[in-house]
This record gives sequence, C-alpha cells and structure tokens, in this order.
Amino acid sequence: MKGIKKNSIILLVVTIIIVGFVLKDDFSAIIEALLKANILILILAFLCQIVALMFEALAYKKVVDSYTDNYSYKSALKMQFITKFFNGITPFSTGGQPMQIYLLKKEGFRLTKATNIIMQNFILYQAALVTYGIFALLVNWKWNLFPEVNLLKNLIVIGFLMNTLVMIGLIIISFSSKFNHLIIDKVIAILSKMKIVKDKEKKQAEWSEKVDDFHEGTTYLKKHKKLCLQSYFYNIIYLTLNYLMPFFVVASLLGWHNPVTAIDAICSSAYILIIGSFVPIPGASGGIEYGYLRFFGSFIKGSILKASLLIWRFISYYFLMIVGAVIFNIKGREKKCE
Repeated sequence: MKGIKKNSIILLVVTIIIVGFVLKDDFSAIIEALLKANILILILAFLCQIVALMFEALAYKKVVDSYTDNYSYKSALKMQFITKFFNGITPFSTGGQPMQIYLLKKEGFRLTKATNIIMQNFILYQAALVTYGIFALLVNWKWNLFPEVNLLKNLIVIGFLMNTLVMIGLIIISFSSKFNHLIIDKVIAILSKMKIVKDKEKKQAEWSEKVDDFHEGTTYLKKHKKLCLQSYFYNIIYLTLNYLMPFFVVASLLGWHNPVTAIDAICSSAYILIIGSFVPIPGASGGIEYGYLRFFGSFIKGSILKASLLIWRFISYYFLMIVGAVIFNIKGREKKCE
C-alpha cells in the first residue's frame, strides 16, 4: 500500500504540472472549447472506451475459459478495471499483471495456472498490438501522415521492434520446455557457485517441476486454437475502439466534419501508445501527452488540440483508474466481510 500511495502522489504532482503546462498559454480559449463540447458526442467517446474495455475483458475471459468453465464475464470485466488502476500507478505499467495473478489465486487458481493464463493473455494481446503496429507503419509509409515528427517516428520503429521481440521471447518461453530447463539449470548453477543456493540438485528438481507444470499449461492452450483466435480477434476490436476514441473527442469539439479522420485517430493513437512504453513515470505521464500533441498536432492546432488532449486523457486514463480503484476497494471489503 505504501508503494501505491507513493506512486499516486508522484502521479498527482506530474498531472498538476502537465495540466498547468497545457493551460498556461491559452487558458480562456481552452476552457471555452471544453464548455462548448457536444455532450452527446462526448458520451459516444465514453461509450467507445467502455465498450473497448468490455472486448478486452472478453479476450481475457477466452483465455481463462481454456482452463476452467467457472470464471464469469463479470469477474473478467472487474479484472480489467483493476488492471487499469494498477498499470496506471506503476512505472512502465508493471503492476497490472502481478495483481491479475494475485486475484486469480484468490479465485482459487494455482500459481502455475494463474501465471499461464496471464502470460498467454499477454502474448495474444502483444500479437494484436504488433498487428496494429504493422498497420500503422504501412499507412504512414503510404500517406506520410506525420511529416513534422521524424524523431518520434524513429522511436516508433524502435518501439515496434521491441514489442515484436517481446512477443517472440514470450512465445519461446511459453512453448519451449527445453529452453526453459536450460535457463533454469544455468541460473541455479551460477547461484550455487555464488553460495546463494545451497542444495543445487534439490532446487533444480523443484524448478524443473514448475517448468513442466508451466509447459503443460501452455501445451493445453495450444489445443484450444479457436479460443486463441477469438481472444486475438477481441483484442483487435479492443485496440480499434481504444484507438478510435480520440476521433469522437475531436468531433465533440469541432463537429463531425473536422481534419481528423478515423484512420488518422487510429494511427496516431497506435503511435502514442508505443511512445508511452519509453516513459518510466506512472501512466507514462508527460510522454503520452507530448506524443498526443505532436501526432494530433499534424491535424489540429491551438486550444482545440489542447482541449482534446485533456478530454482524451481523462477518458482513456483517469476515468478508468478511478473506476478501477473503486472496484478494487469494494472487492477488498467483500473479502474482509467473508
């Protein structure tokens, strides 16, 4: 809990600084733009984000369904909101997956099975992310949507390659039992020489059993190709809706006939997400906002650009975190009552 409070304070301070920076040069015009925003279209933007999260929950549930028939969609949806909260308050979004494993254990899953579920879900999400990365790169290569952001475009290529390598690495770890045994044996042998591990053979046997359990779970998932394809497809829909949401935000400020098309919004959002992976601050704060201003700044300018940033960031980040925090606290009270 201390880590959560510390990160929350850091996030609050960074948020105040960023909002102050965004508002400082054009405060009156930005506030006026926010007040004139079309409420009905803003509701569509919120709905777009919520429906996106619902598909993310469906993708996650499909992976869980390959292990059990007793996991409800309601639990999967709650899990996604809680994950958004813990990803949002930890550097590089590292807090969500450990919390998912913890909550699955609370649901009665063994540690090995819970880890399998989270890793396989992450692999399928990465596959969808890489697919969209390829799409965004090809679209920009064809139409050069962002001629003024060459430095960021170079970072995008690096980020795309990193995501691809992460996915390949996870696939190797998940499905190569020999590779895992080799790494575990080597690591334990080194730790034994350093006198950190006392009984090398015993530790190797213990970890060998865990690796076999893990590999058995991933092999079991390979038999459920239909569920994997469904999960991948739901992740694609999740990313599409998530990336499309700024289109509705800009439309709420400028009307439907504005310079930002659906393709512009999707490609910009895909690039912004990759930029965020380089920022170690909780929520990638600072980097995300900078990426938004640069990429969407290719289409809109001034107070409208900054007003759309504030709305988009609230819906895509703070709103989800607030709901996730509430659900997590309610869940915690329910466990205490039991």
